[in-house]
Amino acid sequence: MGKKAGTPSLEAVDLHCTRGERKLFGALNFTLRSGELLRIGGANGSGKTSLLRIACGLLEPTRGEVRWAGENIRRLQEEFWRQLVYVGHANAIKDDLTAAENLHVACTLAGVPRQPAQIGEALRRLGLAGCENLPARVLSQGQRRRTALARLALSEAMPLWILDEPFAALDAAAVEHVQDLIAEHLSRGAAVILTTHLEAKITAAALRIDLETS
Repeated sequence: MGKKAGTPSLEAVDLHCTRGERKLFGALNFTLRSGELLRIGGANGSGKTSLLRIACGLLEPTRGEVRWAGENIRRLQEEFWRQLVYVGHANAIKDDLTAAENLHVACTLAGVPRQPAQIGEALRRLGLAGCENLPARVLSQGQRRRTALARLALSEAMPLWILDEPFAALDAAAVEHVQDLIAEHLSRGAAVILTTHLEAKITAAALRIDLETS
């Protein structure tokens, strides 16, 4: 049995985001509860990544706020960040480190260090058996993406995952592996926000927000 990751609600209240002179979105509201998946849709440049970065506290909205269990995440800061996993569009992989070392560093920085056997199993689950000790510089784009996403297999206790295009550069088998990880996490009572151009085959209570290009 996996660990339960029961989730307080994540609430967006009257969010507005402007970049330069351009308004990306405004008056955006949603509430994401335990076991729910929120998919953010929209064309390139519509503000999907900005919304994810606002949701995890990396970007301040022009107006409005994001609340976790009723508290503004800007006030909670590290207390909130310790409860989420954010995998951005960039893989944040160091070329000089091996796949296993990259995963070890990512988990340690997140405050959830893992044993080598756990790291190896996570990489194998993402189809990287035999690549554990290869330097990241020799990995393909798909393998680098899977290395970044392997952190999900080690983050069962995190109640919130925020994922920016998690299926990018993945083959069909890897997409299925990641979808399974997300579905399992939702079944534990966690919440997931993601952007994707694919129709994710995940059975869960789902919300959807489509941003328009202004």
